[in-house]
Parts: sequence; structure tokens; C-alpha cells
Amino acid sequence: MIKIRLSRRGVKNKPFYKIVATDSRSKTKGKYLELIGHWQPSKGDVTIDKRKIGKWVKLGAQLSPAVYKLMKK
Repeated sequence: MIKIRLSRRGVKNKPFYKIVATDSRSKTKGKYLELIGHWQPSKGDVTIDKRKIGKWVKLGAQLSPAVYKLMKK
């Protein structure tokens, strides 16, 4: 199953998250199928490519709860 979820990057106390489409069995920091956007909580910066999310949802991907909340903003 394909999921759209957050992949944590950055250093201690300065997180940076990539929003990625990945296989649900892969590790959080593992390989991903496609980069969809990014989120930097310290700056409140969210960038999401809605066309890519739409494409993956049509293929049967599921959004994680965290990505769903970011999409609502």
C-alpha cells in the first residue's frame, strides 16, 4: 500500500520534514517514490504540490493523519 507521509530530516531541535509518497513497509527515512512537498515547523513554511497528491490519491494512496492536517491549512 502506498502512503503519503512525513519523512523527518534536519538536526536536533530543528526538524525539517519532507512530504513523500512511499510504500507503507519502508522505513521513515528510507527510499521514497516521489517528493511531494516539505514542511518546516520552525518557520511555519508548508509547500505542497496538490497535483502530485491528487495523482497519488487516484492511484489509491492514503494520507497520514499529519499530512491530512497540513492539507487543511
